[in-house]
Amino acid sequence: MSVATNTPERCVIIIDSELPAGRAANAAAVIALTVGQRHPALVGPPLVDASGCEHPGLIPIGITVLAADRATLSVIRGKGAGSGCDIIDFPVQGQQTTDYAAFQQAVAQVVTEELQYVGVALIGERKPISKIVAKLGLL
Repeated sequence: MSVATNTPERCVIIIDSELPAGRAANAAAVIALTVGQRHPALVGPPLVDASGCEHPGLIPIGITVLAADRATLSVIRGKGAGSGCDIIDFPVQGQQTTDYAAFQQAVAQVVTEELQYVGVALIGERKPISKIVAKLGLL
């Protein structure tokens, strides 16, 4: 699925349950940034406090952050693709370098079916996403 033209009903990020806290936070942040770029309609209107100070809008539908083992992340990605969700995946190679060109080259050496992920996001209709992630717990 390419970038959605209508506002998605659900946004879920699933992170590798074996990652240390810092790497898990990094994976969620990297994925969330791309979610916002691909789905700008997910950002709500600005928030205005009682003093009249405006704060940037946040995501009104929320983002559930779940955990799964690395093998399950690959399965979730496949199920998401099969259900028409927009998928944002973060291959493990991304946390092995700080050089984006090296990251691109590393991913280019692995066929899709063999890629492993530190995180995957599913964005789209509520029902198919809920079915895919139903048995997962919070990160």
